[in-house]
Amino acid sequence: MAKKVKKRKEIKRKLLHKYRLVILNESTFEEKISFKLSRLNVFVTGSLCIIGLIALTTLLIAFTPLREYIPGYSSTKLKKQATDLTYKTDSLVANLNNTNRYLENIRKVLIGDIENNEINRDSLREQFKIDPSSVDLTPIREDSVLRAEVALEDKYNLFERNTSGSSLVLFPPLSGEISNGYSVEDKHYAVDVTAPTGTPVKAVATGTVIFSEWTADTGYVIILEHKEGLLSVYKHNGSLNKGQGEVVRAGEVVASVGNTGELTTGPHLHFELWSNGNTVNPLDYIDF
Repeated sequence: MAKKVKKRKEIKRKLLHKYRLVILNESTFEEKISFKLSRLNVFVTGSLCIIGLIALTTLLIAFTPLREYIPGYSSTKLKKQATDLTYKTDSLVANLNNTNRYLENIRKVLIGDIENNEINRDSLREQFKIDPSSVDLTPIREDSVLRAEVALEDKYNLFERNTSGSSLVLFPPLSGEISNGYSVEDKHYAVDVTAPTGTPVKAVATGTVIFSEWTADTGYVIILEHKEGLLSVYKHNGSLNKGQGEVVRAGEVVASVGNTGELTTGPHLHFELWSNGNTVNPLDYIDF
């Protein structure tokens, strides 16, 4: 036990033993600076200097641009570019998906793969049935004024209003006899208008040509996109006067009557009308 105490005292003495560090002038041996040191002071001071150096290095790497020069750390500019490219890639993927869906709908129009969804009006009437006794049907002044304005507009309107409430005025693409009408049961979502070969086929409204090509089943086909989600389709043409991407005006000649395609039965125009992705009866909008 005494030996251990003696050893501890010896270690303590060595740690606390004072030393003098003297800096002398080499020529005159004049004392310039002197320090009183111990082994414990040197150890503590060195440890604090090392810890401070590590903390300073960590701060420089974490919060200053100097970290860009250390291997393994990417630059801020590179991270920003990667983030921008990620957003652009996501936008391009979304646009590509929308384009693919649009082209798929056009393909269905061309091959006649159409599903016409009809609404059960009887079920709607039952669902929204209203008790007439609970409704006040007494005319009000605003209603009378509105009726007078509508009657005045209809009196001087040169064009018949269509049943969908659309502001578009549709012109007949062709004048002739209808050989085959619109029929959901027969899956004939169009009207066939007969006319002599070469008769001009006109655009029903101002729009843009989104398809103008030859197809095996329906011959020369041209499709126009109009405002308010309206598409007009012209099939079995003898020739096409407009190309894809061109803008046409209402009544402008876009094709001529023909007898092209494997499914044709003679010179005629197969005309389809689409509204917001759903097929509609052209006879409800156009007087042929």
